[in-house]
Amino acid sequence: MKLNSAILLAVLTAAALGIVAFRAHGGKPMAQPVTNEKIEPVIPTAADLAPIGKLEKSDAEWKAQLTPEQYAVLRHQHTERAGTSNLLSEHRHGIFRCVACDAPLFASDSKFESGTGWPSFTKPFVPANIVIAEDNTLFMKRDEVHCARCGSHLGHVFDDGPAPTGQRYCLNGITLKFEPRP
Repeated sequence: MKLNSAILLAVLTAAALGIVAFRAHGGKPMAQPVTNEKIEPVIPTAADLAPIGKLEKSDAEWKAQLTPEQYAVLRHQHTERAGTSNLLSEHRHGIFRCVACDAPLFASDSKFESGTGWPSFTKPFVPANIVIAEDNTLFMKRDEVHCARCGSHLGHVFDDGPAPTGQRYCLNGITLKFEPRP
């Protein structure tokens, strides 16, 4: 059986990323706290918890609104290069919103340093604003994270995060914008 070179490259790249992340943590779960200080919980406002309606736009409207990089990740499930997000070092108190539709998605008190090169969180800020879908690309079975409002691809969720949830929402930073909160 002959493998297409693009498929082989994708498989080898995915395997290499997994090995690098695994080795970076000595084979241990990749969850490390952001700091040794206790992070204050972010309290949702009534606006944060208000039901969000579906947002639908044409492909042309998404292309006009998003940068080419955001469009590729949010609308076509691409992945940003590891270690390139300015949100990796974002440790202020606040929330992370969908860059495409402004839905509140994750809070700073659930963010942790996973060592993977992508912003990681233990749980959604407003669970109703997140949708999980099965992703069977690259010969792997993964759970893909989408924004419930606009359907944008955000990243993936894995079961190797820290307590108490044991989950690691590994997100493309390019899909998020940060809103500081007092």
